[in-house]
Amino acid sequence: HISTFHALLLRLNKNPVEGFSAGLIDDDDIYKWEVVIIGPQDTLFEGGFFKAYLTFPYDYPLRPPKMKFITEIWHPNVAKNGDVCISILHEPGEDKFGYEKPEERWLPIHTVETIMISVISMLADPNSDSPANVDAAKEWREDPNGEFKRKVARCVRKSQEMAFD
Repeated sequence: HISTFHALLLRLNKNPVEGFSAGLIDDDDIYKWEVVIIGPQDTLFEGGFFKAYLTFPYDYPLRPPKMKFITEIWHPNVAKNGDVCISILHEPGEDKFGYEKPEERWLPIHTVETIMISVISMLADPNSDSPANVDAAKEWREDPNGEFKRKVARCVRKSQEMAFD
């Protein structure tokens, strides 16, 4: 199982995906990764360096990893504690609330790359229908260029300052 994770990291380092980087937080723990997402161009998040942890379950890839931003980020699909809430990170199978189709949820074919691509597109295009941060979703819907934009800009600035700590 350990070699699976080393293979994942090697593949990512050989063929990096634009917009993020990944590595182990601690060389002795292959289940905890640190990723840095670069705020996508032409979005409010452009220029930001958003650090997050990916924690893989022992039965990966049968179950999804959990993702949590360490850098402060203001977004409808990121809880105030940093937890990322998007469909492909939800446990596989039926959604008891009926919002998501099973094929939108976690499938073992997903990779770190597909997760990161989904998160990057989530930054560019928030889903305010089932928000993890209700306040951010309300601002995004009602006044995306007002308070929402100001809070995101503050997060981007802070992320740039922290990126070089």
